[in-house]
Amino acid sequence: MRPPIEFIDLKAQQHRLAGAVQKAALAAIESAQYILGPQVTEFEEKLAAFCGARHVIGTANGTDAIGICLMTLGVRPGDAIICPAFTFAATAEAVAWLGATPIFVDIDEDSFNLDPAQLPIALDTAKRAGLKPRAVIAVDLFGQPADYDAIENFCRNEKLALICDSAQGFGATYKGRRTGQIGDFTTASFFPAKPLGCYGDGGAIVTNSDESAEIIRSLRFHGKGDDKYEHVRIGMNSRLDTIQAAILIEKLAIFEDEIAARQAVANRYDAGLHDVVKTPSVMPDCRSVWAQYTLRVDPRRRSALMAELKSKGIPTAVYYPKPLNEQEAYRRFPVAGNGLPTSTQAASEVLSLPMHPYLDADTQDYIIESVREALLGRQSIAV
Repeated sequence: MRPPIEFIDLKAQQHRLAGAVQKAALAAIESAQYILGPQVTEFEEKLAAFCGARHVIGTANGTDAIGICLMTLGVRPGDAIICPAFTFAATAEAVAWLGATPIFVDIDEDSFNLDPAQLPIALDTAKRAGLKPRAVIAVDLFGQPADYDAIENFCRNEKLALICDSAQGFGATYKGRRTGQIGDFTTASFFPAKPLGCYGDGGAIVTNSDESAEIIRSLRFHGKGDDKYEHVRIGMNSRLDTIQAAILIEKLAIFEDEIAARQAVANRYDAGLHDVVKTPSVMPDCRSVWAQYTLRVDPRRRSALMAELKSKGIPTAVYYPKPLNEQEAYRRFPVAGNGLPTSTQAASEVLSLPMHPYLDADTQDYIIESVREALLGRQSIAV
């Protein structure tokens, strides 16, 4: 009998790192420096070296990281932040926290990332609504960087800040630049299912600005000044936990190896499925970390395909079934242009297959064979 197939196999990674992680966590516990202990600084320094950036500041989670970046920019009510609608809610949620307005833009059909061609339309939408455009949040969805040459040019010309929401794409590269070297800020999430994940919640902000880094370190610690009981700004409580930092140090040590393993899994999927279904595409000179491996299937048959794969013990997931502009909490916010048709279409078609560095070839062959059998048996499923 075939063992259960994990959508993301965290147990396999834990087994590989068990001794090192347990030793690191125990050392953090025994040090009794549970808040901003030395492991936090060590992790921040090692992650900065990994990115090739000047500063990494750990936070409690990736959502807080976005919020703190916006706070660092002084975002307030009346400001507009341009962001894609086809993403997890955290991207726009942090904007709404501050009373600012997210302006939703459509995505590129192939990459699922923000379509740079929509940015001028979003800018006009913001100005027509009497809002002050302040920043663009680009999301590195499913592990692939956004099209940053075009996005950076737009932000530079319009004097807008650029925040790279790399919760899913941290560790990816865009034309020789690793995430963390792009934009004014890069935010990371270390939620356990992310390519670089901890054993709870965690996040980070990457920046090359000394001035911004100083403000961020203050904001994550209640807006403190030189002393923790001196408060120079309104901040929040969002510090990376010492034990999680200790775990992340060990995970970072094997991260490059896992990125390569994820690419090997993606290559096998591509080879086995490209002729029967629309497989993911990565932009030239870019490298994805493959947080998800996402197909596009006919929306009339997606549920049937998922059910058939489930009957064979193969888990699947839909990221995301509904764009943010169609969700109750975000319907009141503006969209650029006459709706977001590409986002709406993608939401009806996307289907993600199991993806993690420890997906062995035999199991993956079984998944590929099962998908092919389902698709070839129902030609209308394939896009």
